[in-house]
Amino acid sequence: MDVDARIPTNLRTLLILEIVGRSDQPLSPTEINASLGLPKQTIHRLVATLEREGFLHRDGDRNKFRPARRARMMATGLMHASQSAITRHQILEDIAEQTGEAVNFVVPEASGMNYLDRVDTNWPFRIQLPRGSHVPFHCTASGKTFMSSLRPARRRAFVMGLTLDRRTRNTLVNSDDLLGELVEIARRGYAIDDQEFMDDMFAIAVPITDPDGRFVAALATHGPKQRLNEDHVDDCARVLLSGAERLQQTLFAEGP
Repeated sequence: MDVDARIPTNLRTLLILEIVGRSDQPLSPTEINASLGLPKQTIHRLVATLEREGFLHRDGDRNKFRPARRARMMATGLMHASQSAITRHQILEDIAEQTGEAVNFVVPEASGMNYLDRVDTNWPFRIQLPRGSHVPFHCTASGKTFMSSLRPARRRAFVMGLTLDRRTRNTLVNSDDLLGELVEIARRGYAIDDQEFMDDMFAIAVPITDPDGRFVAALATHGPKQRLNEDHVDDCARVLLSGAERLQQTLFAEGP
């Protein structure tokens, strides 16, 4: 049988996106094709189409590709629309009850970290960051959690490409200082924003990963410094890490 005929035409682009999405490194058409076995001209044509339509983008000037905005938006939309979103929100409500503060499910996008889901606090004094908010990478607990999950070389390249604008007196605006903190975050497993994004706001975030250990989203809590501060880090981090494990099981459970 012709190798090309084994994979239905309407499935080929999905398989390409799946292969690229599962890799933590950019892939060439030849590397993508290693598990597909399509004719050379077919794989190059399909990759070129996905690049042209905004699902893949070229890694610099190399003939290697990463997921582009349309692919990331599709993945985020599927995660939001799935039935697991109901269970996810219930888990967030449970975590919010334990921490006593707002809890957020935050995913990386091109413009920063996006609040995909959120459970607010019942306190009358609260910090308003509604669902759909976009916040910077470099001065938020969720953004630093994401950056710390990158491989060192990719992490450095990512940080060097950011505009480290000062939001408060505590914002890290030196790339070496930020990179040093990201190493520490990767080691201990959680990130802190101590009035780096907003004055009088304190936040803690942990990573949610897939079964292969790759970053999917950040689970974060934040509140006014008067209620949430250094004294609460250990307890909150423990609650968030436990919640991240529950969310991983929910997001990647087998079956419906």
